[in-house]
Amino acid sequence: MTDGSWSSRSEPASKTRMLTIFNIVLPVFLVVGAGYAAAKAGIIADVTVDALMKFAQTYAIPCLLFLSIYRLDLGVVFDAELIASFYIGAGVCFFLGVIGARKIFGRRPGESVSIGFAALFSNSVLLGLAVTESAYGLDALAPNYLLIALHAPFCFFLGITAMEFSRADGRSRADTFRIALVAMFKNPITMACGLGFAFNLIGAPVPSAVSEAGDLLARSGLPLALFGLGGVISRYKISAALGEAGFVTVVSTMIHPTITYVLAVHVFAMSDEFTRSAVIMSAMAPGVNAYVFASMYDRAVGAVATTVIISTLVCLATASFWLWMLGGSSL
Repeated sequence: MTDGSWSSRSEPASKTRMLTIFNIVLPVFLVVGAGYAAAKAGIIADVTVDALMKFAQTYAIPCLLFLSIYRLDLGVVFDAELIASFYIGAGVCFFLGVIGARKIFGRRPGESVSIGFAALFSNSVLLGLAVTESAYGLDALAPNYLLIALHAPFCFFLGITAMEFSRADGRSRADTFRIALVAMFKNPITMACGLGFAFNLIGAPVPSAVSEAGDLLARSGLPLALFGLGGVISRYKISAALGEAGFVTVVSTMIHPTITYVLAVHVFAMSDEFTRSAVIMSAMAPGVNAYVFASMYDRAVGAVATTVIISTLVCLATASFWLWMLGGSSL
């Protein structure tokens, strides 16, 4: 077979595969877009969006994570290399975000930490779970749950500690760490993950009626949260901080998954299942929690809001690219 004939046959197949991948990712972002359009058109009020997100993030998604982690076979899914491949990349991207904001864009220390936090905090729950499930099915989510269980504690501890040190104003290191720990464990998702691990490890039974009720709540979590995410994003305005937003978008959706991919494939030689979960999770756009963090400290709020909008839009393309890179029988 000549090179020309191979190329003529492979090009349509490649285009078909890319279209398949795009169609896998698109429904997730269509739900986000529906929420955005409904909020912009005034069909749902801000108070309704807030109620949806509060229900999803305080009840439905914590139920999903608690039950999923409770049911995990930790002996099979717990893998130090899986954790390292994701979180080494996350830590590197946090420091890249902080240094880039400080040295390239001339931001003050607290503002730099907020921008670094946006580069660190992947939308692993709302987008990561949805994209992985859409591409590979429910059975592929076990490694995702392990990464999510550590995600909020890791990100908030790193971000809050850095921010508190940047604005300590004479506060002792012990007080700074105490503030970081309290803020971290007030998060319902963190608490749900911790309880899921505890019940799993000690083998505590969950009554079937409670488990079934939790499953009912859990099934509503991702669709409502994706719709609500669109509503929340509709409130933000694209500010003048396009440079910072573009920088963080590249760091979070391209550099983080590149680091994770290299570690997973070329350093740790992880299984396809673990590699897919780690890379997809690391390729997601910064979550709304990045904006919450910036607002909490009133540091670089406009830049982070712009980043959330732009990176979420760009993520449709970058997520498709990483699914194409990962391949697999489902695609």
